[in-house]
Parts: sequence; structure tokens; C-alpha cells
Amino acid sequence: MTVISSASVLTLMLTVVAAMGVFNTVVLSARERRRDLGMLKSIGMTPRQVTVMMVVSMAGLGLLGGLLGLPLGVAAYRVVVRMTERSAHLAFPDRMLDVWHPGSMALQALAGVAIAALGAVIPARAAARQTIARVLHTE
Repeated sequence: MTVISSASVLTLMLTVVAAMGVFNTVVLSARERRRDLGMLKSIGMTPRQVTVMMVVSMAGLGLLGGLLGLPLGVAAYRVVVRMTERSAHLAFPDRMLDVWHPGSMALQALAGVAIAALGAVIPARAAARQTIARVLHTE
């Protein structure tokens, strides 16, 4: 029970760190694209459309990260477990390596998308609220 609790707390902490990383990325992206966003708003894009555009772009990056990161994570897990076996002179049963199932992998990929989208909402809304004059004036 203690191991499960510790793993759950670590997972929650990693989720928060990932969301903060997305938040930082969206803030930097909005600042870099400030002029583009101002131009889009000047030709009629609504703040809601700007927000959706930025959230969807981050969700796409979250999906890409999940699709690339999950297989690499499984491979790293297998390497680390085998190295642990050798260094500790142990023999783990095969069920120690077969812990990843397609259903849980799909949920983890969707969790990556959700974390990216949720982490992007606040900075995307802040960028969408800026007036066209302010955006172009700071450029």
C-alpha cells in the first residue's frame, strides 16, 4: 500500500510539473507570436478563436509528446528493470516486465493531451484578451 501511495504522489507531482511546463511554453509562445495574434485579431478573429487556436496547438504537441514518449518510456523501463536484475543478482518474473497494456497506454496518451490543453488555457486566454493596439504598440 505504501508503494502505491508513493507512486500516486509522484505521479501527481509529475503531472503538476508537466502542466507548469506547458503553461510556460504557452506564455513564451504567446509572447513570440504577439504580432501574429494581433494581426489575426485585426482581421476579425475573436478572442475565443485565438484561445481555441492556442489550446489546440498545445494539445497537438501533448499528443505528439505522448506518442513519442510512451514507447521510449516503456523501453527505458525494460532496460532499467533488466539492469536492476543484473546488478542485484535477482531474477524478476516476466510479469514485472509486462505491466504496460494498450488500454492504459491510450489513457496515458489522452492524459498528456489533457495536461497540455489544461496548462494552455490560462495563458491563451490572457493572450487573447490583449487589445490589437496594445499588441502592435509593444512590437
